[in-house]
Amino acid sequence: MSRCCSEDLIRTPTMLIWCLCLLLFTVGFGCRGQLSESPPVHLNLNMDFQTKIGPQAADQFFPDRRGMRRPPEGAIAFGHLKADDHYYRGKVGGSFAATLPAQIPLTKELLSRGQQRFGIYCTPCHDAAGTGNGVVTKRGMLPPTSYHDPRLLQEPVGYVYDVITNGKRTMLPYASQIGTDDRWAIAAYVKALQVSRQGGPEDVPAEVSSAKGWR
Repeated sequence: MSRCCSEDLIRTPTMLIWCLCLLLFTVGFGCRGQLSESPPVHLNLNMDFQTKIGPQAADQFFPDRRGMRRPPEGAIAFGHLKADDHYYRGKVGGSFAATLPAQIPLTKELLSRGQQRFGIYCTPCHDAAGTGNGVVTKRGMLPPTSYHDPRLLQEPVGYVYDVITNGKRTMLPYASQIGTDDRWAIAAYVKALQVSRQGGPEDVPAEVSSAKGWR
Protein backbone atom coordinates (compact mmCIF):
# COMPACT_ATOMS: atom_id res chain seq x y z
CA MET A 1 0.00 0.00 0.00
CA SER A 2 1.34 3.37 -0.92
CA ARG A 3 2.11 6.05 1.62
CA CYS A 4 -0.62 8.30 0.19
CA CYS A 5 -3.30 5.68 0.69
CA SER A 6 -2.16 5.06 4.27
CA GLU A 7 -2.47 8.77 5.15
CA ASP A 8 -5.98 8.87 3.66
CA LEU A 9 -7.06 5.92 5.78
CA ILE A 10 -5.69 7.60 8.91
CA ARG A 11 -7.28 10.94 8.07
CA THR A 12 -10.74 9.50 7.30
CA PRO A 13 -11.70 8.37 10.87
CA THR A 14 -10.53 11.73 12.23
CA MET A 15 -12.70 13.64 9.78
CA LEU A 16 -15.67 11.40 10.59
CA ILE A 17 -15.24 12.10 14.28
CA TRP A 18 -15.14 15.85 13.68
CA CYS A 19 -18.19 15.71 11.43
CA LEU A 20 -20.07 13.67 14.05
CA CYS A 21 -19.16 16.20 16.76
CA LEU A 22 -20.34 19.05 14.58
CA LEU A 23 -23.61 17.26 13.91
CA LEU A 24 -24.20 16.63 17.61
CA PHE A 25 -23.38 20.24 18.44
CA THR A 26 -25.86 21.49 15.83
CA VAL A 27 -28.62 19.17 17.03
CA GLY A 28 -27.99 19.93 20.67
CA PHE A 29 -27.81 23.70 20.49
CA GLY A 30 -29.34 24.65 17.15
CA CYS A 31 -32.82 23.63 18.29
CA ARG A 32 -32.78 25.76 21.42
CA GLY A 33 -35.91 27.88 21.57
CA GLN A 34 -38.15 25.46 19.65
CA LEU A 35 -41.44 24.28 21.13
CA SER A 36 -40.88 21.49 23.60
CA GLU A 37 -42.39 20.14 26.79
CA SER A 38 -38.92 19.77 28.27
CA PRO A 39 -37.06 22.74 29.75
CA PRO A 40 -34.23 24.12 27.62
CA VAL A 41 -30.65 23.21 28.37
CA HIS A 42 -28.96 25.95 30.41
CA LEU A 43 -25.21 25.72 30.43
CA ASN A 44 -25.00 29.13 32.10
CA LEU A 45 -27.38 29.30 35.05
CA ASN A 46 -27.54 33.08 35.09
CA MET A 47 -30.47 35.20 36.28
CA ASP A 48 -33.01 32.84 34.65
CA PHE A 49 -33.12 30.90 37.91
CA GLN A 50 -32.91 33.69 40.46
CA THR A 51 -35.14 33.65 43.51
CA LYS A 52 -37.98 36.09 42.90
CA ILE A 53 -41.68 36.69 43.42
CA GLY A 54 -43.85 36.80 40.32
CA PRO A 55 -46.59 39.38 39.73
CA GLN A 56 -49.71 38.76 41.86
CA ALA A 57 -47.95 35.78 43.46
CA ALA A 58 -48.18 34.83 47.12
CA ASP A 59 -45.22 34.77 49.45
CA GLN A 60 -45.03 33.14 52.87
CA PHE A 61 -42.46 35.61 54.17
CA PHE A 62 -44.98 38.41 54.76
CA PRO A 63 -47.86 38.15 57.25
CA ASP A 64 -50.48 39.08 54.64
CA ARG A 65 -48.98 36.54 52.17
CA ARG A 66 -48.88 39.15 49.42
CA GLY A 67 -45.75 39.18 47.28
CA MET A 68 -46.45 42.61 45.76
CA ARG A 69 -45.85 45.16 48.51
CA ARG A 70 -47.43 48.55 48.92
CA PRO A 71 -45.02 51.49 49.03
CA PRO A 72 -44.51 53.05 52.48
CA GLU A 73 -47.02 55.71 53.41
CA GLY A 74 -45.95 59.09 52.06
CA ALA A 75 -43.46 57.62 49.59
CA ILE A 76 -43.15 59.52 46.31
CA ALA A 77 -41.64 58.07 43.15
CA PHE A 78 -38.38 59.62 42.02
CA GLY A 79 -39.04 62.69 39.88
CA HIS A 80 -42.68 63.00 41.01
CA LEU A 81 -42.33 65.18 44.10
CA LYS A 82 -43.64 68.33 42.36
CA ALA A 83 -43.29 70.45 45.48
CA ASP A 84 -43.32 73.75 43.53
CA ASP A 85 -47.01 74.73 43.63
CA HIS A 86 -46.43 77.76 41.42
CA TYR A 87 -44.84 75.78 38.61
CA TYR A 88 -46.85 72.55 38.78
CA ARG A 89 -50.26 73.77 40.00
CA GLY A 90 -50.36 77.45 39.08
CA LYS A 91 -50.91 78.54 42.68
CA VAL A 92 -49.12 80.70 45.23
CA GLY A 93 -50.28 80.49 48.83
CA GLY A 94 -53.36 78.54 47.79
CA SER A 95 -54.53 81.15 45.26
CA PHE A 96 -54.02 81.22 41.51
CA ALA A 97 -50.76 82.92 40.60
CA ALA A 98 -50.84 86.30 38.88
CA THR A 99 -47.34 85.81 37.45
CA LEU A 100 -45.41 83.16 35.58
CA PRO A 101 -43.12 80.83 37.57
CA ALA A 102 -39.48 81.84 37.91
CA GLN A 103 -38.39 79.07 35.53
CA ILE A 104 -40.75 80.37 32.79
CA PRO A 105 -39.53 83.87 31.82
CA LEU A 106 -41.88 85.99 29.71
CA THR A 107 -40.14 86.27 26.35
CA LYS A 108 -41.08 86.59 22.71
CA GLU A 109 -40.00 82.98 22.23
CA LEU A 110 -42.38 81.85 24.99
CA LEU A 111 -45.34 83.61 23.36
CA SER A 112 -44.41 82.22 19.95
CA ARG A 113 -44.32 78.73 21.43
CA GLY A 114 -47.64 79.37 23.15
CA GLN A 115 -49.20 80.55 19.90
CA GLN A 116 -48.01 77.41 18.13
CA ARG A 117 -49.33 75.06 20.83
CA PHE A 118 -52.54 77.08 21.05
CA GLY A 119 -53.07 76.59 17.33
CA ILE A 120 -52.72 72.83 17.74
CA TYR A 121 -54.75 72.14 20.87
CA CYS A 122 -57.07 75.11 21.46
CA THR A 123 -58.27 76.62 18.18
CA PRO A 124 -60.68 73.75 17.31
CA CYS A 125 -62.89 74.95 20.18
CA HIS A 126 -61.75 78.50 20.99
CA ASP A 127 -60.79 79.68 17.46
CA ALA A 128 -57.64 81.66 16.70
CA ALA A 129 -58.93 84.84 18.36
CA GLY A 130 -60.17 83.08 21.50
CA THR A 131 -63.82 84.07 20.98
CA GLY A 132 -65.14 80.51 21.37
CA ASN A 133 -66.31 80.07 17.78
CA GLY A 134 -64.05 77.17 16.81
CA VAL A 135 -64.85 74.66 14.11
CA VAL A 136 -66.37 72.17 16.59
CA THR A 137 -69.18 74.62 17.40
CA LYS A 138 -70.31 74.29 13.79
CA ARG A 139 -70.74 70.56 14.35
CA GLY A 140 -73.11 70.66 17.27
CA MET A 141 -70.82 71.24 20.28
CA LEU A 142 -71.61 74.00 22.72
CA PRO A 143 -69.26 76.98 22.27
CA PRO A 144 -66.83 77.62 25.12
CA THR A 145 -66.77 80.94 26.94
CA SER A 146 -64.89 83.66 25.08
CA TYR A 147 -61.52 84.55 26.57
CA HIS A 148 -62.66 88.18 26.29
CA ASP A 149 -65.60 87.67 28.62
CA PRO A 150 -65.33 90.17 31.52
CA ARG A 151 -65.18 87.33 34.04
CA LEU A 152 -62.22 85.64 32.33
CA LEU A 153 -60.41 88.94 31.82
CA GLN A 154 -60.09 89.18 35.59
CA GLU A 155 -58.70 85.66 36.02
CA PRO A 156 -54.91 85.44 36.54
CA VAL A 157 -52.55 83.41 34.38
CA GLY A 158 -52.44 80.66 37.03
CA TYR A 159 -56.16 80.09 36.53
CA VAL A 160 -55.68 79.63 32.78
CA TYR A 161 -52.86 77.15 33.47
CA ASP A 162 -55.08 75.24 35.93
CA VAL A 163 -57.92 74.94 33.41
CA ILE A 164 -55.53 73.63 30.74
CA THR A 165 -54.12 71.13 33.24
CA ASN A 166 -57.31 69.88 34.91
CA GLY A 167 -60.07 70.85 32.49
CA LYS A 168 -63.26 72.77 33.16
CA ARG A 169 -66.85 71.67 32.65
CA THR A 170 -66.97 70.04 29.17
CA MET A 171 -63.27 70.73 28.53
CA LEU A 172 -61.13 67.70 29.28
CA PRO A 173 -57.72 68.01 31.02
CA TYR A 174 -54.68 68.35 28.78
CA ALA A 175 -51.97 67.48 31.31
CA SER A 176 -51.24 64.17 29.60
CA GLN A 177 -50.97 65.72 26.12
CA ILE A 178 -49.19 69.00 26.85
CA GLY A 179 -46.03 69.33 28.93
CA THR A 180 -45.80 71.70 31.90
CA ASP A 181 -43.70 74.33 30.11
CA ASP A 182 -46.01 74.30 27.09
CA ARG A 183 -49.07 74.71 29.31
CA TRP A 184 -47.52 77.83 30.76
CA ALA A 185 -46.66 79.03 27.26
CA ILE A 186 -50.30 78.63 26.19
CA ALA A 187 -51.55 80.35 29.34
CA ALA A 188 -49.22 83.29 28.67
CA TYR A 189 -50.42 83.49 25.07
CA VAL A 190 -54.07 83.46 26.17
CA LYS A 191 -53.39 86.46 28.43
CA ALA A 192 -51.64 88.14 25.49
CA LEU A 193 -54.76 87.56 23.37
CA GLN A 194 -56.85 89.23 26.04
CA VAL A 195 -54.52 92.22 26.16
CA SER A 196 -54.59 92.52 22.38
CA ARG A 197 -58.35 93.02 22.43
CA GLN A 198 -58.47 95.27 25.45
CA GLY A 199 -55.36 97.41 24.97
CA GLY A 200 -55.08 100.87 23.44
CA PRO A 201 -52.38 103.03 21.82
CA GLU A 202 -51.14 104.03 25.25
CA ASP A 203 -50.13 100.41 25.87
CA VAL A 204 -47.76 100.35 22.88
CA PRO A 205 -44.16 101.40 23.64
CA ALA A 206 -43.35 104.83 22.22
CA GLU A 207 -40.45 103.57 20.12
CA VAL A 208 -42.70 100.95 18.51
CA SER A 209 -45.43 103.46 17.75
CA SER A 210 -42.93 105.86 16.19
CA ALA A 211 -41.32 103.15 14.08
CA LYS A 212 -44.69 102.01 12.72
CA GLY A 213 -46.20 105.47 12.40
CA TRP A 214 -49.03 104.78 14.81
CA ARG A 215 -50.82 107.69 16.50
